Amino acid sequence: MEDANDTTEINFILVGLFNHTQTHVFLFSVVLMTFLTSLVGNALMILLIHEDPQLHKPMYFLLSQLSLMDMMLVSTIVPKMAANYLMGTKSISPAGCGAQIFLFVTLGGGECFILASMAYDRYVAICHPLRYPILMNQKLCLHMTSGSWILGGVDGLMQAGATLSFPYCHSREINHFFCEAPLLVRLACNDTMLFEFFMYVCCILMLLIPLSLILASYSLILAAVLHMKSTAARKKAFATCSSHLAVVGLFYGAIIFIYMRPKSYRSVAHDKVVSAFYTIFTPVLNPLIYSVRNKEVKGALRKWLEKHFLGRL
Repeated sequence: MEDANDTTEINFILVGLFNHTQTHVFLFSVVLMTFLTSLVGNALMILLIHEDPQLHKPMYFLLSQLSLMDMMLVSTIVPKMAANYLMGTKSISPAGCGAQIFLFVTLGGGECFILASMAYDRYVAICHPLRYPILMNQKLCLHMTSGSWILGGVDGLMQAGATLSFPYCHSREINHFFCEAPLLVRLACNDTMLFEFFMYVCCILMLLIPLSLILASYSLILAAVLHMKSTAARKKAFATCSSHLAVVGLFYGAIIFIYMRPKSYRSVAHDKVVSAFYTIFTPVLNPLIYSVRNKEVKGALRKWLEKHFLGRL
C-alpha cells in the first residue's frame, strides 16, 4: 500500500469508491464489466451507423457522436480508478487531475448540446417532415456537432485551468473516485467564492439552456403527436421520442442532482453513488435503449451479424 505522506506534497489523493471487502470486490467487478460492456456497445453502435447506408441520417450521426462521447467519458474515469484499486495506490498527479476535469467537463457539456440537437432533429422530423431535408441538412448537422464539442471544450479548459491555479496548502485528499472541480476547490486555501459563482453560471449555461431547448422541442412534438389522426404514426413518434427522453432523463437528472443542489443538501456518499451512475452506468444504457427501441438499429445489427458471423457458418 502506498504511503499517503509520500504523495500528498505533490499529488492529490483519491479516496476511491471501493475498499477490499468481499462485497466491494464484487461491486468493483460489476463496474469493470459495465465499463467493458459500455465500450463494446457504443463502439458497435458507431460501427453500425458508419457501415449501414440506411443509418446515414442526421439522427444517427448525432447518436454516433453521443456514443463516442460516452466511450471517452468512461475511459476518462474507470481505467484510473481500476488501476488505483488493483495496485493499492490512491495518488493522482495534478496534470492527471487536470486532464480528468477537462475531459469530464468537455464530454459532459458536449453531451448536453448533442442531446439538445437530437431533440431539435426529432422536432423537425415530426412537426415539419416535408421540410426535414432542408431544415436538418448535413451542414447544419456538422455545425451542431462541432459546436457541441467546442462549447464543451471551452468550458472544460476554463474549469480545469482555474481549478489547478489555486494553491492547495492543506490536505490534498479528495473524497471521490475521480477529480471533479466542485470537490477539488473545497481543498484550496484561497477564497474560491468567485470561482464557485463562475462554475454555477457555467452550469446554468451548459445544463439549463440545452435542457430548456429539449423541453421546448418535446412540448411542440407532444402537441403535434396528439393532433395526428393515424394511430400507427402516433405510436412510431412516441417510440422514437421515448428512447431519447429516457436518455435525457437519466443524464440530466443525475448531473443536476450533483451540480445544482445547495451545499447544505450535499452528501459525499450520495454524490459518489450518483456520480458513478452517470459516469459509469448511463453510458452503457444509451446503446441498449436505442437498439432495443429502434427497428432500424436492430435491422442493421442483424444484417451485420449475418454478414460477418452467420454467413461464415
